[in-house]
Amino acid sequence: MRRMRQRAPRSDRPAPCAAPDLAAAAAGWLVHLAHERRLSGRTIEAYGRDARQCLAFLSERFGAPPGIGDFTDLAPADLRAFLAHRRAEEIGARSLQRALSALKSLARHIARETGETAAALGAIRAPKAGRRLPRPLSAPDARAMTMTELREGEAREPWILARDAAVLALCYGAGLRISEALSIRRADAPTGETDSVTIKGKGGKTRSAPIIQPVRAAVEDYLSLCPYALKPGGPLFVGVRGGPLSPRIVQLAMARMRGALGLPESATPHALRHSFATHLLARGGDLRTIQDLLGHASLSTTQVYTGVDSARLLAAYRNAHPRA
Repeated sequence: MRRMRQRAPRSDRPAPCAAPDLAAAAAGWLVHLAHERRLSGRTIEAYGRDARQCLAFLSERFGAPPGIGDFTDLAPADLRAFLAHRRAEEIGARSLQRALSALKSLARHIARETGETAAALGAIRAPKAGRRLPRPLSAPDARAMTMTELREGEAREPWILARDAAVLALCYGAGLRISEALSIRRADAPTGETDSVTIKGKGGKTRSAPIIQPVRAAVEDYLSLCPYALKPGGPLFVGVRGGPLSPRIVQLAMARMRGALGLPESATPHALRHSFATHLLARGGDLRTIQDLLGHASLSTTQVYTGVDSARLLAAYRNAHPRA
């Protein structure tokens, strides 16, 4: 039996998007994702946003904030209406897939806590999304991003140029995410004979990232120029005032460099991580090793780079073969 179908009279005050029981369950679900599932902060934020958008839509559709019973009693038509509503707002298929995944996760949490199941969610298929290949940089462009020479004309202090170059060197030379590079403590700085650094990646998983000599040299150059006395337990990379360095600062630095090289907007710090994997694969690296270096939980995530390499081979064939 559906619980809500009569529209309630509107008021001038914004109504909550969920009844108290469902709001409490959703809050507990987010805590579960953070402490039990140990998902990344960005994933939890995105899941929470997806759930709020769905509950706000259902509140409008039903005329009152839905409770747990209303959520578990949803019909497939209600969920399809929500996905169609989001699609009308020009939301991409990947975002819709994530939203449906968030709702299913919330439903599983409610089922564990209350025993009530949302059968309709099992009847809804996620929209298909085209597979996007990573867009790595060429080896010369990736190397240029990790050097200070490209920015020598900028009115910035040498230590700042060296700092940005060191962060980007870690992204390309060790395949780190920018957040991982900025999470390194001063005591763990890869310098001297240190040939690896322990990284805590997504989901709190740790891995050991090998550090090659050019990357160590970039970090040592930054440390020799840095005007601050960095605390062993503090961040390795700091901003102009000595506080933790914001990822946005590095992103802006790379944006200036890609403008100088005439590269597209896809040339971001994360593209250097893609370049790391793609160039290793092109030089004969095996997928299992690259998976470990990148910290991917599943080999299928790493296999996307084989598509990049195949696409490059096909492009070279078409450009070079006389009959192409």
